[in-house]
Amino acid sequence: MQFASLGSGSRGNATVIKSADCCVIVDCGFSLTETKRRLAAINICVEQIDALLVTHEHSDHIAGVATLAKRHAIPVYATHGTQQKLKLDSQAMQTVCSNSSFTLKDLTVQPTLVPHDAREPVQYTFSANDLKVGVLTDLGSVTPHVLARYQGCDALVVESNHDTDLLRQGPYPAQLKARVGGDWGHLSNAQTADFLRNIDLANLQHLVMAHISDKNNSHRHVQQMLDEFEDQLANCVLADQNCGFGWLVVNKREVLQSKVTAQPKQQVCNAEP
Repeated sequence: MQFASLGSGSRGNATVIKSADCCVIVDCGFSLTETKRRLAAINICVEQIDALLVTHEHSDHIAGVATLAKRHAIPVYATHGTQQKLKLDSQAMQTVCSNSSFTLKDLTVQPTLVPHDAREPVQYTFSANDLKVGVLTDLGSVTPHVLARYQGCDALVVESNHDTDLLRQGPYPAQLKARVGGDWGHLSNAQTADFLRNIDLANLQHLVMAHISDKNNSHRHVQQMLDEFEDQLANCVLADQNCGFGWLVVNKREVLQSKVTAQPKQQVCNAEP
């Protein structure tokens, strides 16, 4: 398996997941032109996309969904609640049940209901070839249900949206600060650290920190949080709003174990948000 991002942050999100036989996009918060440009940067054309999976209806996740789906006849998967905000013909929609996995070619998709201020928000894990990749952003708190679903990942994209002090001192109005920092908003660096302490990191080949706020966080703050896990993580990437991150390959575990040296730590897109 492999995965990449077209961009991650409050101005647009899209993650590409690719198995041997299937290629899907999780969310599309960019215009059609911009989506195609960013796909081309990772050597993917729209015709290769088998499905568009939507997590929730906020504009930074769905701004380009309807146009992309209509123009290129790509099926869209979303929960019933999320579908109410998507301007799509019902024939183009496939309903996602948060309690039930589904299969796209060789890819098994498991939705997970998350606490976020949307109508029926979910996040997804993807399994193929005995490997598991998790995408977990846009949630205000980590529930036992979320913890259980994201155990045993071989690769993980997880939100580290804000630093609590920077949010409190930042430019947002009080109501928006309360929303972002609340149980139905976004994860803080401290919450993300607590999540990492409570999942099994033994098989984790790649950890991507995503949806990093450019007003209430910084790469420096996120990296300081990650210092605690330095000895447990082989490869950690900080996703960027402008360029996301390039392809990360998830190897079979026996192949990984056969390597003489571990992958060096790296950071993609070093621009400070």
